[in-house]
Amino acid sequence: MNEKPISPLRQRMIEDMTVRNFVEKTRNDYIRQVRTFTAFLGRSPDQAIPEDLRRFQLHQTRAGVRPPSINGSVAALRFFFTVTLDRPEMARHLTFVREPRKMPVVLSPEEVARLLEAAPGPKYKAALSAAFAADRAGQGPQGSLCDALARAIGTAARLVSHRPTGGLALSRTRPDAADDNPTVHSGRSCCCQHG
Repeated sequence: MNEKPISPLRQRMIEDMTVRNFVEKTRNDYIRQVRTFTAFLGRSPDQAIPEDLRRFQLHQTRAGVRPPSINGSVAALRFFFTVTLDRPEMARHLTFVREPRKMPVVLSPEEVARLLEAAPGPKYKAALSAAFAADRAGQGPQGSLCDALARAIGTAARLVSHRPTGGLALSRTRPDAADDNPTVHSGRSCCCQHG
């Protein structure tokens, strides 16, 4: 085996993370982030000064590193300086980066109408209509169209079934379903009862 020896500083950091029950992925990510900082610094990271941290974050930003990756570096370096090196004053010089929030796509009434027209059948039209209505009323979880659509499709799949005669009927998923809905009588929709 040709394994590279682990430096005492890295070994201490691994032990600090192990004591705190960090999962292996987090341990590996933190070690990688400190290694990246060390390569940027060109010397042992325990010799870093606040200006080095500022230059490193500026370097990451100029290199086009995305905010989640920069924030991963910040978390790893904060742990390294605060816990492993017992230098909490260094953590003050690390800044988390905010990621700009994207505006949600809002469909126009014409786009909603085209989407409903494109639905392949009544079941899907009913699900989409219910989803748009729930989203418009803000009754989906956080008013999310996707969540409302998923709920509506699940409800439509349970309630609407194709009948051999081509009509639609509410399926009896619960013994008391007929009591909840006046259009259900003996398992059939009132509009398509056959004598």
